[in-house]
Amino acid sequence: MDAQQMYKEKFCTQEVAAKLIKSGDLIYTPSASNEPADLWEAIANRADELEGVRVRQFLTRRGHRYLDPSFSKHIFVESMFVTGPIRKQIHEGHATYMPWNFSDMPAMVRQSGCDVLMLAATPMDERGYFCFGLGCDYTPAAIEVAKKIIVEVNPNIPWTGGYNKIHISQVDAICESNAPLFELEQPTISAMDEKIAAPIADRIADGSTLQVGIGGIPAAVCKYMLHKKDLGMHTELVTDYINEMMESGCMNGSKKTIHKGKIIATIVEGTKPCFDYIANHPAIEFHPVDYTNNPFVIAQNYKPVSINGTIEVDLFGQCCSESMGTKIWGGIGGQLDFARGVTLNPEGQAFIVLTSTTKNDTITKIVPTLTPGAIVSTTRTLVDHVVTEYGCVKLRDKSMMERAKLMISIAHPNFRDMLTFEAKKMNLII
Repeated sequence: MDAQQMYKEKFCTQEVAAKLIKSGDLIYTPSASNEPADLWEAIANRADELEGVRVRQFLTRRGHRYLDPSFSKHIFVESMFVTGPIRKQIHEGHATYMPWNFSDMPAMVRQSGCDVLMLAATPMDERGYFCFGLGCDYTPAAIEVAKKIIVEVNPNIPWTGGYNKIHISQVDAICESNAPLFELEQPTISAMDEKIAAPIADRIADGSTLQVGIGGIPAAVCKYMLHKKDLGMHTELVTDYINEMMESGCMNGSKKTIHKGKIIATIVEGTKPCFDYIANHPAIEFHPVDYTNNPFVIAQNYKPVSINGTIEVDLFGQCCSESMGTKIWGGIGGQLDFARGVTLNPEGQAFIVLTSTTKNDTITKIVPTLTPGAIVSTTRTLVDHVVTEYGCVKLRDKSMMERAKLMISIAHPNFRDMLTFEAKKMNLII
């Protein structure tokens, strides 16, 4: 049977595809715009027929109806990263958080099994392949083990390079949608972002291989590096900064030791101009996250650099990037993966970035010890540099006494006396 005939036999409405979901099923769906849009509405319409369905996803961006707490006994979310649409539900116990390193997710998918994989993809090509064009993440692992696979074809999804294809023969049901892709609004770069970014950019050598997160500070770092030469990228996520960096000529990947001349990532989050730019781009490839975020792969890159944000850091150098006290706010993502990978390379540099205070300078984010209940996301043994608007300090080869003094030096001046007092109480400094 040829691909076109298979397509005709597997094509159905969202309502018919939704009937493949059974009570007790474990559903995996990819991140952000690679998740189906209209299919979830059809599933929500029959939620009363379902009990104990579990949904796992790394980045939930769309405010689907099934996310309402009233659906939780029918469809329960086990989120692998906490985002706006599900944060309140998790705080109230109507959903939960699964603390996995991003690199571990494919292995966890294989171990847990998958009853249903639901994903959005491009229209089928002449050879019978669909492309889940805005990433790769743990989807290939789910394809390996899923009992049922539903593809929602969306012509708005770009065709991209890499290990992000699925053949019609692997699919159980196909439906179609023309839903607009989710677009992540790009941050406005503030003067504070620029102040924090400047010393980071100064420390990044020409030819370095970058991993850059999302937010105002990483965006500002990218802005400051447009004059650099021969930069490369091996990252978990790309966003709108990629357009300008590649077009300016500062990023060509010519110094990379693996995937020379290529940008390697596992997901995209951004706006339509970014999606249009990466479409069919010969130098941008998407690979599974257990490859992109494998510390031993990261370490092979030429002068690897990682830049990631955090919520608070204590005087020992421990970073909490997931919670405010016991309240989960975000997720570990790939922060620990890249901290480990970059520091395995003698020329690697990892930067943890944050503003020194919050709430109009009334609360310090440099603390004596992490807030009770706060999650240690990146351990002190893997923290390299920490950067605030008051400077950049290197902790990696420093003693506890040196670390405490350095952390106090980049705290807000209003809190340095308090931090010094507390450091003395803990015998960190004399």
